[in-house]
Formats: sequence, structure tokens, C-alpha cells
Amino acid sequence: MISNDDGFQAKGINALVEMVADMGDVLACAPDAARSGYACAFSAVTPLRMQLRKKEGNVEVWSCNGTPVDCVKLALHEFCQERMPDIVIGGINHGDNASVNTHYSGTMGVTLEGCMKYIPSVAFSICDYSENPDFQPLRSLIRQIVSKVLQQGLPRGVCLNVNFPLGPFKGVRVCRMAYGTWYDECVKEHHPRGYDYYWMVGSYRNDEPQADDTDNWALTNGYVAITPTRIDVTAYEAMEKLKDWKLQTS
Repeated sequence: MISNDDGFQAKGINALVEMVADMGDVLACAPDAARSGYACAFSAVTPLRMQLRKKEGNVEVWSCNGTPVDCVKLALHEFCQERMPDIVIGGINHGDNASVNTHYSGTMGVTLEGCMKYIPSVAFSICDYSENPDFQPLRSLIRQIVSKVLQQGLPRGVCLNVNFPLGPFKGVRVCRMAYGTWYDECVKEHHPRGYDYYWMVGSYRNDEPQADDTDNWALTNGYVAITPTRIDVTAYEAMEKLKDWKLQTS
């Protein structure tokens, strides 16, 4: 199963479908328009619709008017009652999803939703925000990673966040998420009709630029970054300290 947050018409998801089409039956269900930044959001008050966009051989492509997570939930409910996917893939996203972007990304929303359903799941993104990137340099590694996940699976509660730099690639790094901060995120404007409005924009800062074990470092230095990402966000290292607080209920 494949989805994204750039929409079913985006070059990234169409390139991804083509790359893996000979590896099994492919079911793609993606938003009917761009839904970047929707993370794990789902539609609680909006009725959802699906539309078949293409059916050729072993490939079906559907669109949905909801979020990336809606697409996964609906596709699982409608098409996978008797046959669950062997893998859920998000992407290929136009733009990276490294560092804290993981928490905002609709591409990672796809992958986290698959992981929460105990399906091995992978997200692919490239550090290119244009509508027409060259995805062919990614082909070999994407096929290798998908093949490894299909053969070996992933640990329960763990998915993969794979980010590609602009090529050529120096190699592959398995790395952690960098600490980073978005700042200057709101731009205030004044409408001619007399009211203020705001654009959410911002700039990203790597808060540990010297650390060479992070996804930001890997991408900045020309390496493909693979970050194993957990569903369980419990801060286990803080549990004992909190227990020492000895809180009383009365």
C-alpha cells in the first residue's frame, strides 16, 4: 500500500508506484490534493469520498478528499478486509522530513499509521521541493530497502524514515533524529478589507550542527539518512526520576 501527502497526481508517488510495481500488487490511495503538514490528523467531522483514478494490471490508484492518514484507514477498511498489505510506503515526498519535521509530516503520518497497524512501514523523502525532481537516482536504494523490509520485516512499533539528499550520494547512514527548531514561523499581513491575517512559514535551524550521527548531518554531507522511528514515545530514561517525586493524592 502506498500513499503520500503531495496528492495522487504528484510525480513522487507516481515514480514510487512505477519503481515497485513489479515487486507485488500495488494499492495506492492518496489525497486528491496536497495535504502537507497534516501529520497523523484524520477527519472526524468531514464525510470522505474515494475515486478510482487508474487500474492497470496489478496497480490500483485511488484518491480521497481526506488526509494522508484517512487514505490509509479507508484503503485498509475498504480493500484489505481479507488481505492485509505486506508493507505500507509513504512518499516519495517532495522535500525532506528529517529532524522535527517528522512530527509534522503527512508522509510520516502514512508510515506511522501503517506501523500502528503492525504493518512494516517506510517513508521516502528527497531534499527537493520542486514539482519535477529527478527521482531515478533513488530507484536502486528504494528497491533495496523495500525488498529488505519485505524479506525481513521490522521490529514491532518501528518504522523507517528515509531521506535522500540532492545527489550524487556518498553513501547511506543509519542515524538518529537531529534536534532542531523552526523559528519566525508566522508572517502577519493586512488585508485591504481591514483585517489582519497570517501565513505559516518559518525557517529551520539545526540545533546540533556539529553532531555527526544525525539525519541533518547526513543529508548536509551528501548521505542518505535512514532513521528508525518508534511509535512508543515514552521517555523511559525519565520514568525513575518521576517516580522519585513521590506524589501523593491526598
